[in-house]
Amino acid sequence: MSKLFYVIGASGAGKDTLMNYARTRINGSENVVFAHRYITRPPFSGNENHVSLTNEEFALRSKAGMFALSWGSHDKYYGIGQEINSWLNKGFNVVVNGSREYLPVAQRLYPDLIVILVTASPEVIVSRLVGRGRENAKEIANRIARTVELNTNLENCIEIQNDGAVELAGNQLVNLISVTEKQLA
Repeated sequence: MSKLFYVIGASGAGKDTLMNYARTRINGSENVVFAHRYITRPPFSGNENHVSLTNEEFALRSKAGMFALSWGSHDKYYGIGQEINSWLNKGFNVVVNGSREYLPVAQRLYPDLIVILVTASPEVIVSRLVGRGRENAKEIANRIARTVELNTNLENCIEIQNDGAVELAGNQLVNLISVTEKQLA
């Protein structure tokens, strides 16, 4: 039976980096596919493989039922396409970059999903966010406070701590996906 891996974590925790790492390591060698997100954000911004949409394009696709999962956060809209359902039905395990706030909805829609929470210490997150240069000090402080609040209420998550080298946490993600894949075979 195929599984949906729902990867979540605060901005700056390193979700995109770990997912990119896992994607390059797995690279079609297993029955795993990585979904891209549709985001109302310019292309090539950030470290995420995403499809850039205008607000109007997003609204049209949402109204037409083209998203399996969709939410808004920080003045942006995010969607995971309906194609994940086809992939799951064909027996593929699917890895998506999700949202902590949207998690209860995702769990209701996909009761067997595997939730992976990527965490990092506040100091590491601050350093990463400052390095991106997209937010001022007050916005970063608000993100840190929000991270503590959102992560406190999460249950049934597999946590990957991402304070060190990418390979350490990245291999944990690869192993988690690979072990689950082998257990399902």
